[in-house]
Amino acid sequence: MTFSSAPYRYEAQAWRAGVGRIAGVDEAGRGPLAGPVVAAAVIIAPDRRIKGLADSKILTPERRDELFRVIGEHAVAVGVGIVDHETIDRINILQSTRLAMAEALARLCVAPDLVITDFVALSNLPCPQRNLVDGDARCATVAAASIVAKVTRDRLMMDADARFPEYGFARHKGYATAEHLAALDRWGACPIHRRTFAGVLFRQAELFSVVVED
Repeated sequence: MTFSSAPYRYEAQAWRAGVGRIAGVDEAGRGPLAGPVVAAAVIIAPDRRIKGLADSKILTPERRDELFRVIGEHAVAVGVGIVDHETIDRINILQSTRLAMAEALARLCVAPDLVITDFVALSNLPCPQRNLVDGDARCATVAAASIVAKVTRDRLMMDADARFPEYGFARHKGYATAEHLAALDRWGACPIHRRTFAGVLFRQAELFSVVVED
């Protein structure tokens, strides 16, 4: 499989302008019907650029795992934020995504001078930010964050699969695949499903209707 690595174009512009620490921020898990949304923030030094970074969605699981290890070893700082399904149901997925991103930034061991996100704008940052459409494909530090967020979330869903094996979380990670929807039709929602999401909500309503009619 061939792909284009995300460039350090935006970082290089900022470094030349005297900006020191640039944090790329991205999330994984906005769309699934189950599990948390996970965000990551990554700061990479200009003299320790990591090669081969790309949008996590186009990488194989094996390549993501390898880059996850390299990022952990060579990045200046890595922070991860996790917001669970109950919070998602309570405050909605967009606000939960922003909360996870803010938590990821707060967990960095050094404060950034600039934040670059994959499109999502954040409030109350103590530094400037840029919000790039398709940032995980266009900006290396955002790509790094997408990899950390994706690998972290996938591992959480693998753990969930051990607790709820009938849903197949290890394979689809909570996304609305045919297998997942069939399991919801058969078993109903499990404790980590997002009950305000249409794919779960409508099925629960239909299941309840059948039970009442019986």
